[in-house]
Amino acid sequence: MADYYELLGVSRSASAEEVKKAYRKRARELHPDANPDNPEAGERFKELARAYQVLSDDDQRARYDRFGEAGVSGSGGGASAEDVFGAGLGDIFDAFFGGGSPFGGASRGRGPTGPPRGQDMEVVADISFEQAVFGDRIPVPLRLPSPCPDCSGTGAGGGTLPVTCSECSGSGQVRRVRQSVLGQMVTSAACGRCGGMGEVIATPCSTCRGEGRVTAEETYDVDVPAGVDTGATLRLTGRGAAGPRGGARGDLYVHLRVAPHERYERDGTDLVTRVPVSVAQAALGTTVDLPTLDGDEELQIPAGTQPGHEFLLRGRGVPRLQARGRGDLRVIVEVRVPTDLDSTETDLLTRLAEHREERIGTSGGSSLFSRIKSAFS
Repeated sequence: MADYYELLGVSRSASAEEVKKAYRKRARELHPDANPDNPEAGERFKELARAYQVLSDDDQRARYDRFGEAGVSGSGGGASAEDVFGAGLGDIFDAFFGGGSPFGGASRGRGPTGPPRGQDMEVVADISFEQAVFGDRIPVPLRLPSPCPDCSGTGAGGGTLPVTCSECSGSGQVRRVRQSVLGQMVTSAACGRCGGMGEVIATPCSTCRGEGRVTAEETYDVDVPAGVDTGATLRLTGRGAAGPRGGARGDLYVHLRVAPHERYERDGTDLVTRVPVSVAQAALGTTVDLPTLDGDEELQIPAGTQPGHEFLLRGRGVPRLQARGRGDLRVIVEVRVPTDLDSTETDLLTRLAEHREERIGTSGGSSLFSRIKSAFS
């Protein structure tokens, strides 16, 4: 969550009255009724209410100033983020503005009017190394609650339809008046007869038993952006579980898992690979065929290249997420020392060592050439 003072738009030295005025102003701007086309407005409004709850209480504000959010999490001394002074989010406006939402109509924070939203779903999708680098469109199958095909999600069977609840007259809520520290307040609660739906079902659908949804297999085509890596999560709005009795779908979160590559590793947006060459090739130079993710190409190894030397191919790495360009391809040279020399190869290397006056062999500190020479002297 963002800093509470930033949420309210006040300084850390703001007075209690300044905090209250700032909250009332921001609440009008962020209330869900003022943002009907923004699905995140409700969450932002809850965060604002939580910030006001903490900063309007001297003890909680002192703990927050000293320890941050950890100092007020689970303190138990105040209301929840959705409940200030014992009132629901909608009832805050009853206290501040004299009842009802200042934007007209019923406050969206008052209760669960209508069918609830479906649950968010999560699924893990396995993709190849190349798909992660260049992006792709992949099918993602999963089982999840979907609208019942027999009742079209209404939950009513036998050609019937849900009927308006007589207890709440279709509002899904019952209202009551009570006294609080702020005076008389009107609060709302879910209707007990319809469970906040606003409608009751006389003849439930036999397929979904009045739930309006059944578990089914669905497959979504998901666009994987170029440059993702293991642990990346894609959010598909409205692709989660269907809500009961026609409720809106939740969201689907696709967690990506990238398979390793036989030749390449990732280092951020760079690709790293290793090219083996022989001692002679490293000393005299050579040309090797380098299979890259963009196609095969030749890599020139200059004479005298040392083990571990790194060649850089710019712009051949992983595309940068939410940015332009690509990382680089880093090619590390591995010099392979032969271990199965025959007599001819041993003689050639021995003569090379003699010519360069290099000590070879491991016994007694003398060279192999010296020991051979001394044997015939």
